[in-house]
Amino acid sequence: MPRPVALITGPTAGLGAGYARRYARDGYDLVLVARDVARLDDLAAELRAANGIGVEVLPADLTERGARTTVADRLSTGVQVLVNNAGFGTSGEFWTAEPAQLQAQLDVNVTSVMQLTRAALPSMIAAGSGTVINIASVAGLLSGRGSTYSASKAWVVSFTEGLANGLAGTGVSIHAVCPGFVHTEFHQRAGIDMTSIPNIMWLGVDDVVAESLADVAKGKIISIPGLQYKLLTTVGRLVPRGVVRAVNNGIGRSRGRT
Repeated sequence: MPRPVALITGPTAGLGAGYARRYARDGYDLVLVARDVARLDDLAAELRAANGIGVEVLPADLTERGARTTVADRLSTGVQVLVNNAGFGTSGEFWTAEPAQLQAQLDVNVTSVMQLTRAALPSMIAAGSGTVINIASVAGLLSGRGSTYSASKAWVVSFTEGLANGLAGTGVSIHAVCPGFVHTEFHQRAGIDMTSIPNIMWLGVDDVVAESLADVAKGKIISIPGLQYKLLTTVGRLVPRGVVRAVNNGIGRSRGRT
């Protein structure tokens, strides 16, 4: 019997690498999508050697329309799991950021999620099974820090919830994972100073991956890893939005990131 296939975007570090290693251990063949060919090749070699699986390397810059089309074409041939993990934040203020950079952020965080999900679903629905995991963020549930980043992740959450309704009864499930602060390269790459964040607010990659996949197995549409973030988002739904923005500002310094 052929092994199931999981396609993961942005797997060269952080959560993407965590999902790649977990699916490899679970016996999936992988399709790994990212810009950095050298790091893709290194990860692919590691996963093949450790797990005896097949790993396809698919270099692609998801800010580019042609690259998104290439990945969509691969998805249309059929996979059992799609993890839309690629995404990025930026530092600086919205009104001083380069418009091209802001557009690139939306191309990866929003447009890519929409196009790749659309490409993956027909074959999943035809097979009567499949899983789409969209990596969103607590920032998409509790806005008030980075404007365009929070907005892009709020779109992912809303998109996932709406599509989950449409997929009911097809055998295909879709889920949004909303982590808080995770020990990855994300903030360093964005040039965002995170020294003000209390230690209790940080999560580990493996913990996020394990908890989110447990939620997927239970059929939860929205997964919020970490008890502290479950409590925070629950309280955030109950108090005035102005209070939420003020708390976010106090914890994470809302200025200085888009």
